[in-house]
Amino acid sequence: MTDVTVVMLLRNALMITLMVASPVLISAMVVGLIVSIFQTTTSIQEQTLTFVPKIVAIFLSIVLSAAWMIHMLVNYTQQLFMEISKIGAA
Repeated sequence: MTDVTVVMLLRNALMITLMVASPVLISAMVVGLIVSIFQTTTSIQEQTLTFVPKIVAIFLSIVLSAAWMIHMLVNYTQQLFMEISKIGAA
């Protein structure tokens, strides 16, 4: 196993992690921004107000993108196993 292979595997792992986590993080960020703008305009400073909308948005984003997330992770795992088999055969 060369250092180029290790760097490639690490890069792919980081990219897959970012791609799979991005729908959840983006939805939480957008909902948090909307709730904070609402709190600022109405002068409501209740800290617990942000949790329920964020939880609902995160749940919905996971439900809507779960199939895509699983597909990405399964494809990466298959590629990783193929690379492992290539290393073992060499």
